[in-house]
Amino acid sequence: MAKLAALACAAAVAATTALPAFGAEDYPSRAVQLVIPYDVGGGVDAVARILAAHMNTAFGQPFVVDARPGGATHIGTNHVARAKPDGYTLLLTGVSTMSLQPLIFAGITYDAIESFEPIGMVSRIPMFVSVADTAPYRDLPGLIDGAKGKPGGLSYASNGNGSLSHLSTEVLAARAGIDLTHVPYKGFAPAIPDLVSGRVDMLVSDLAAVSAPLQGGSVRLLAVTSVERSPFQPDVPTVAESGYPEYQAENWLALYAPAGTPAPVVERLGDELRQFLKSDPAREAFARLGHVPDPTDGAAVTRRVVQEQKTYAPALEAAGLGAR
Repeated sequence: MAKLAALACAAAVAATTALPAFGAEDYPSRAVQLVIPYDVGGGVDAVARILAAHMNTAFGQPFVVDARPGGATHIGTNHVARAKPDGYTLLLTGVSTMSLQPLIFAGITYDAIESFEPIGMVSRIPMFVSVADTAPYRDLPGLIDGAKGKPGGLSYASNGNGSLSHLSTEVLAARAGIDLTHVPYKGFAPAIPDLVSGRVDMLVSDLAAVSAPLQGGSVRLLAVTSVERSPFQPDVPTVAESGYPEYQAENWLALYAPAGTPAPVVERLGDELRQFLKSDPAREAFARLGHVPDPTDGAAVTRRVVQEQKTYAPALEAAGLGAR
């Protein structure tokens, strides 16, 4: 009996070692769903299609972009959080979904940290502080001085309450010790005419939102909110350079899998993602969208979310937008 048990044990070990580790060799063996919690045709959709096209070629299986908008990105995000953790359902999303929404909506059914396995960062989108070209402010210190001279007298536009534009401006105002009046709009498009005309004094947005008036000479960029100067506007100083060294705010996208996805699958996807993001084709494709590729790993994604939630929570509370 002991000899039979030993033989059975040896056979089991041999069978186990003969099988490839899940995900190391046999993944993917069928189509992969790449979910975006946004509408088709937007910036996230464009990035998703760039990634999907590369992954199709790299893995020899279809990566299908699946747009599931609605519920302030909750619908698509929840779909992935509840999906089978086998690597065949992925999520492309960013700062609003992971760093802001959990602070605003108490009823969210996903956890930004616990419900997902971050595969890696994908891109960063610089934000710019802009004013009308007719405004008297030539740089950010000048704008701050103007605001200090008339507390609450300067206004800023955003693309909505609780948006990154809104909160990043509130954080800047807090760091600078100024009081600004918030004017929320339903998107950047309706805010631009009021910025150009001077009805509102400033705006923090991505470059795409102000590209037309910037090219037309009716808008001036005072600072970029990222840690480093933007490759798209290298002459524009950072907010940190302008006197606020601890300040940073930028939009970003990252690739996620559901929590519990096998490590070999996450590693294989992450390795391929980072290799692609370091390539010239990726840099060129992303530059056309105003994005900077970011080939950092999943741990960097988690650190970013944790830090951003700490940064934006006080601003949300001050604005009366804490979790409800």
